[in-house]
Amino acid sequence: MGKYAVLSDSSEEHIVEKSAEDFGAHWARLGDKTIVWTATEEWVEFTSKAGQAGISPEHAESHELEGRLYLVIQTGREFQNMYPDARIVLEKGRYLVADLLPEEASRLAESKEDWWTVRPLAMGSVIMDIARPEAQPVLPGLKASVAAVSQTTYSTYMSLLVDFQTRHSFSSQFISAALWAANQFQNFGYQVGQQPVNIRSDSSANVVADRPGRGSENRKLLLITAHLDSINVRGGRDVPAPGADDNASGAAGVLEIARVLAEYPSKHDLRFILFGGEEQGLYGSKQYVSSLSKNECDRICAVINMDMVATLNTESPAVLLEGAPISRALMKELAQAAATYTSLIVQTSESPFNSDHVPFIDKLIPAVLTIEGTDSSNSNIHTVNDTLDHIDYGLALEIIRMNLAAASKLLEIEDL
Repeated sequence: MGKYAVLSDSSEEHIVEKSAEDFGAHWARLGDKTIVWTATEEWVEFTSKAGQAGISPEHAESHELEGRLYLVIQTGREFQNMYPDARIVLEKGRYLVADLLPEEASRLAESKEDWWTVRPLAMGSVIMDIARPEAQPVLPGLKASVAAVSQTTYSTYMSLLVDFQTRHSFSSQFISAALWAANQFQNFGYQVGQQPVNIRSDSSANVVADRPGRGSENRKLLLITAHLDSINVRGGRDVPAPGADDNASGAAGVLEIARVLAEYPSKHDLRFILFGGEEQGLYGSKQYVSSLSKNECDRICAVINMDMVATLNTESPAVLLEGAPISRALMKELAQAAATYTSLIVQTSESPFNSDHVPFIDKLIPAVLTIEGTDSSNSNIHTVNDTLDHIDYGLALEIIRMNLAAASKLLEIEDL
């Protein structure tokens, strides 16, 4: 048995973590909260030593553990919806810490759900961090392109996508939405095609739009992606699934970036992809990645994925950059773009889960999920309630500006 406490630790020095290590406790950090835990018989000694050093655990409310601590990563609020009585000891929206008995953890692991995962909580781990990037000098050309991001066009794309009754991957409405999106890319001047996606006995499609760079040699390839499909988990392929945030917000963001970048030639190659089959298990991105040759994989310098970018789940507008060690340079580029061209708070995580960045990371390709910041859960996604009423256009536009600025630098846009 053990005891734990949840403490605030918003300082850059992370004093709570240092005191835990110094005085024999374990810790894990999620944003501005740190959970510390020890065996029950060690708790008094830990809090006494920490208190003597001027650290707060001796005054914190402690709790007995019934089992062990586990990390839960969820899409929206799917884990909490399915297990409302689960013992959640720390919640940060997408990331939860749960107190589970071994038999409970085993039963959850065997369920093989697509929209949440349960992992042992690693000692001394940073599940989610708050980045404090330094703003870079503003580039006049880049400032102009960022300023070209338009709420009018973005909201128009959003409305048109939500007007489809559903964009379920297997529905005729998805086919119509994919054709509409392909036409938009074509109107912007991109080379457009569709890639079939096989999903068990059904099928869907990826929409792929390309623009070659002007560099004479050693051209890299930048991918900007989102999934086009939507789902309502309370019914089949024909029930209403407006999918405003998940993921008309990301798909419309990809289209808006494509519209702006169409006017800016670049050294490197640019590709936009709207995936199908994401909600059924990342089928579109998995099959796309598996189709790549080693040379094509090596050419990809970065993948910027947009999934759920338009609901405010934090006190102030925030973006979560979720990647892996292979993604660190890209996360830094995005964080610096956010600090330079937006007012976003930047959260970061190296615990990738259940979006189209994951298949690229699994192939050791630098990829980052850009998603709305997470302190509380988005309870509307995967339901008929994921409508435009809940969209925060200011947040979405800031995330789009961040992605556009980072992409422009990576592409080596001319005349920045």
